[in-house]
Amino acid sequence: MNISYQSTRGGEKGVTASQAILKGLACDGGLFMPAEIPKLDLTMRELAGKTYQETAYEVMKLFLTDFTEDELKGCIDRAYDNKFDTKAIAPLVKADGVYYLELFHGSTIAFKDMALSILPHLMTAAAKKNHLDQEIVILTATSGDTGKAAMAGFAGVEGTRIIVFYPKGGVSRVQELQMVTQKGDNTAVVAIHGNFDDAQTGVKQIFSDKEFARKLEEKGFVFSSANSINIGRLIPQIVYYVYAYGQLLNNGEIGDGEKIHVTVPTGNFGNILAAYFAKQMGVPIDKLICASNDNKVLYDFFKTGTYDKKRDFILTISPSMDILISSNLERLIYLSTGCDAGKTSGLMADLAKTGSYTVSEDMKRRMADFAGGFATQEEDKEVIRKVYEDTGYVMDTHTGVACAVYQKYKAESKDGTKAVIASTASPYKFSRSVMEAIEKTELPEDEFEVIDSLSRISGTEIPRAVEEIRSAQVRHSRECAIEEMKTTIAGILGL
Repeated sequence: MNISYQSTRGGEKGVTASQAILKGLACDGGLFMPAEIPKLDLTMRELAGKTYQETAYEVMKLFLTDFTEDELKGCIDRAYDNKFDTKAIAPLVKADGVYYLELFHGSTIAFKDMALSILPHLMTAAAKKNHLDQEIVILTATSGDTGKAAMAGFAGVEGTRIIVFYPKGGVSRVQELQMVTQKGDNTAVVAIHGNFDDAQTGVKQIFSDKEFARKLEEKGFVFSSANSINIGRLIPQIVYYVYAYGQLLNNGEIGDGEKIHVTVPTGNFGNILAAYFAKQMGVPIDKLICASNDNKVLYDFFKTGTYDKKRDFILTISPSMDILISSNLERLIYLSTGCDAGKTSGLMADLAKTGSYTVSEDMKRRMADFAGGFATQEEDKEVIRKVYEDTGYVMDTHTGVACAVYQKYKAESKDGTKAVIASTASPYKFSRSVMEAIEKTELPEDEFEVIDSLSRISGTEIPRAVEEIRSAQVRHSRECAIEEMKTTIAGILGL
């Protein structure tokens, strides 16, 4: 069965998977969605014994139907190789009665590696398939992790360039160092004087600037995206939820068909949406628990049905979730309207014009699989400390948010269903905040002294990704105002 793609806002239909990956964003500003979500054609018992790479093929072949078996398996093999520090790729670790799905064993120690390791290969295969002659310019906004993972994935990839915008002062020191030390003549990173939402909005506006696109084309360039607005980012993320259930089944932790809850710390909504897709494909998932930090726009949305971005933007110790405009929520809105592009477009226009929108009661019913929760920074620190003291397991500040939210959900609901928590980053990426939570003492100013302390107390080896930046040369120092993003891109490309 061939799956085609269409815009959530109705402007494009009948697009192939490879075309959707190359475009990133639809011409009307909407996000590409499959015409239908396919069902798994193997049982969970059959999938349970498969490797991560084999599971990836069984999931992705159902969505990327214009890729040949050889093309897709080639992309998977090149993506999920020894750049991951474990053969499991995404291991499950049981601690304190829940299962942590560790998504940080890739080259940049965050869950973005899971999709951004394969996206460059999918994109270059798609370019050949569609006879694309222009150089692909990957344009991306990051709240900390996507930027490094995307640059690492695209560095040195022939026929591509990548430009990343991140909020100055809005990422951890390790995140910033990972980006500004990135090698590769085709990579560029720019600190903007604003927050992540400013960067994301600026990137979307540039994508929709047809005059700028024409100028780029004349010079032999075409834009695409590595953000989770690209369907080529979302589909690989489905894989690890299918794989996690298979691991639980294979290890005898659950019975065949037994439902589980999945808790995901989220800001841009892509990671938890991938879990929803896995459920629609047939994985026995019950509740999808959406964990927010103090920027609790998603919690308020699931509680009230109103999405309202008109609020203070709070810088927290879980900076990758410091987001008020959750781009991927548009895909869930589209599904909850019964795939009505007109309704979706209208709600997105309301958001752009007034800063908010409200969904109907029928739409709320269609989103009943989701439960929202949020954790304050103090609750985040407290759960990191307590789980460490009780079990020795150390989690990062984003996983801490998810853990705190899940514990509150379990206490309030008295629901004993087994749960998987998406552990989205290594604690070494946010070592200062993690150590402040555990030690509660004054820490040295030097970031790497803090990292060494974390290694000692956790009994874990410092990841290669962190050791590499200890003495790495800073290669990128560009900064710009929000309104200068387009001229900055033009300068980087020599337009």
